[in-house]
Amino acid sequence: MPSEVMSMQEPDNPVIPGSSLLSSGRYIHFGPFRIDQQRQEVTRNGARLKLQGKVYQTLLTLLEKPGEVVTREELRARLWPADTHVNYDANVNTTVNKLRMALGDSSDKPLYVETIPRKGYCLLVQPEISNRVGNVHAPQRASSAEEASENAAGDGVFKLTKADLWVVLSAIGLILTGMLIGAGIMRLWMNHASSVPAHSLPFLLPRVLEKVFL
Repeated sequence: MPSEVMSMQEPDNPVIPGSSLLSSGRYIHFGPFRIDQQRQEVTRNGARLKLQGKVYQTLLTLLEKPGEVVTREELRARLWPADTHVNYDANVNTTVNKLRMALGDSSDKPLYVETIPRKGYCLLVQPEISNRVGNVHAPQRASSAEEASENAAGDGVFKLTKADLWVVLSAIGLILTGMLIGAGIMRLWMNHASSVPAHSLPFLLPRVLEKVFL
């Protein structure tokens, strides 16, 4: 079982059906999360999260009003019957904190659930409702990953322009030409040196060079 799994859903807390927005499709997608409303399952990148009933209901309540303030009174009415005698403020705080822990969120730097002082909470992301199992953003992310991979591979390849290629070929040609000239001079030097007295060798080099270049 993945380490992200939370405590089991409370059997004595039935999930209240969502608004018409959430009922327009079976699956709710936001960020790396997917909610299967029919099975009441929440997954993160395919790893299943089992939320307590009230935590799950809190998430659905926020998803029904993305970008809007969900008041603490709305959460109280959603989570506890009118005749329930509990410390509502403390329990709302605890429930929202459990939701943040499940989402990997933080109250200091919220990614999903923002606290609105003296009012309530706000969902910072826009969920997408569909009847598709896969995340609607998955193909786009895959495409972006492929493009990034191709760009990274391209960065590692040494590219030459036509001008650079001509410079390289010219340099190689000059090197080969110099090697051939040097070999020719050495050959003439050796041929003449064998037939010339030792005292005349200093005068031989100018004659050899004259034959090579003229």
